[in-house]
Amino acid sequence: MNVEQFTCAASGPAAQWEQIDWSQCEQKVRRLQARIVKATQEGRHGKVKALQWLLTHSFCGRALAVKRVTHNQGKNTPGVDGAIWSTPASRYKAIDTLRRRGYFPQPLRRVYIPKANGKLRPLGIPTMKDRSMQALYLLALLPVAETTADPNSYGFRPARSTADAIEQCFCALARKTSPQWVLEGDIRGCFDNISHAWMLDHIPTDKEVLKKWLKAGFMENRTLFPTEAGTPQGGIISPTLANLTLDGLERLLKDTFRIRQIHGTVHNPKVNFVRYADDFIITGSSKDLLENEVKPLVERFMLERGLQLSPEKTCITHIEQGFDFLGQNLRKYGGKLLITPSKKNVHAFLEKVRGQIRSNRATKQEYLIRLLNPVIRGWAYYHRHIEAGSTYRKVGMVLWHSLWRWAKRRHPNKSSTWIVDRYWHRLGRTSWCFAVLVGSNAQGSRSAEARLVNPTEIPIRRYVKVKSDANPFDLLWRGYFESRKRFR
Repeated sequence: MNVEQFTCAASGPAAQWEQIDWSQCEQKVRRLQARIVKATQEGRHGKVKALQWLLTHSFCGRALAVKRVTHNQGKNTPGVDGAIWSTPASRYKAIDTLRRRGYFPQPLRRVYIPKANGKLRPLGIPTMKDRSMQALYLLALLPVAETTADPNSYGFRPARSTADAIEQCFCALARKTSPQWVLEGDIRGCFDNISHAWMLDHIPTDKEVLKKWLKAGFMENRTLFPTEAGTPQGGIISPTLANLTLDGLERLLKDTFRIRQIHGTVHNPKVNFVRYADDFIITGSSKDLLENEVKPLVERFMLERGLQLSPEKTCITHIEQGFDFLGQNLRKYGGKLLITPSKKNVHAFLEKVRGQIRSNRATKQEYLIRLLNPVIRGWAYYHRHIEAGSTYRKVGMVLWHSLWRWAKRRHPNKSSTWIVDRYWHRLGRTSWCFAVLVGSNAQGSRSAEARLVNPTEIPIRRYVKVKSDANPFDLLWRGYFESRKRFR
C-alpha cells in the first residue's frame, strides 16, 4: 500500500505522523482481518497465510502497531537498548523499520514484580521495535485465534472479561440439576514452560519470526540467558500464544464425556469447562469422575504442551463448600448459588487502602480522596455484577474507621464533634460523606469539591454474558458487538 494514501503532504516526519488517517487505517485492517476469519472458517490455510503476509507488510498494519506501543501504559518503559519513541517524528520513522527481512529481535530486559503470595513474577520487557513487531503480527494472528478458540475461554481476548467467565460459571452451577463437584485447575508456570517445539508446529503465524522471538533470551545483571521454553510474560503477543496453546481442551472434554445411554439408563457426566488465562474450572457429576477420568485427561493434554498442573492449587471441591475463582467466591447455600467477593480479595483490597491512608497521614484531605477514589471505584465496579451489597456495607464501615483514625491522629486535641464537622458532611441522600466542601449556592448549601466514593452507592447490575461463539472479527457478528457497546 502506498504511504501517500494515508498522509497528506507535510514538511517532515512529525507532521506526517499527525496527518495519518487512523480511521481509514483501522478500516482497512479490519477488512483484512474479516477475510482471514472467513478463510480460516473455510479451512483455506494457504489463503490465511497470504492474507496474514499482506496485513503484516501493509502500511496500515505497521502504523497501528506503532501507535499501540506508543500510546499504552508501557510507552515510557524501554527495553535493553534504552530507546523509547516519545516524539511524532520518531514514531513515523519507526513505521518503516518494521520489516521482516533482516529482522533480529533483541534480548528481553528481565524485571520482577511482586505476586499476591509474596513471591516475585518475572517479566520480560522487549524493545520498542520488538513490541511493535509483536503488535503487528498479533493483528494477523488474533482473527485466527478467535475463530479457533474454545467457546468458554475468556482471558486476554477482545470483547471478553472476567464478568463473562463468572456468568458462565453461574449458568453451569446455578440450577438444581447442575453438577455438584468442581475441579479447580491451575497450571504451574504456564508462560514459562510452554514447549517451543509445540508452538512452532501449531501456532498459525510466521514460523521464522516466532522462532526468533522465542529464542531471543533475556538480559539480567548484564548477563545474557537463553530461553529454551515458554513465552515471556510482558510481550504483547504472549497472552494470545498461551491461549492458542491451551485451546482445544474444552472440545476434548466435550467429545470424551458426552451424554451416553448405558443399559437403558441415561448417564450425564455434566462436564462443563470455563477458563480465564491459565486458571480454569471443570464441573462433574461426581468426585470420582473428576479425580480418575477428567484430571488424568487434562494432565495428558498439558504434558503434550510441556505443561503441568500445580498440585498446590489444583483441587476438587463440592459446591456447598464453595471455591474462589477470579477474586470471587461461588458457593451454594441450601441449593441456591451465591457469588460474592472472596475473603482473600476483600482483605487484599482493604490492606491496600489502609496502606495508602497510613502512608498519607500528613496529606491534605482533598489529595487523599483523589488518591483513594480510583482504587475504591475500580474494586467496587469489578464486583458490581454479583451479590456484593453486604460486602460493600462492611467495606464502607472499615473505610470509615480507617479515616476516623487518620483524622483523630491529625487533630489529637480536638473534640470528636469538631472532627466530624471538619471532615464529614451531609450531601444529598448521604448522611455522612468524607468530602471537601467549597462555595455555596442561592439556598446556602455548599457543593463538594472532592468526595470519597461510597461503595454502597454503586448499583448492583446483572451482567449479560457475551455469546460463547461470538467473534469480534467476523462481519456476521459486527451488529451484535455494536449492540453490546450501546447496552454497556
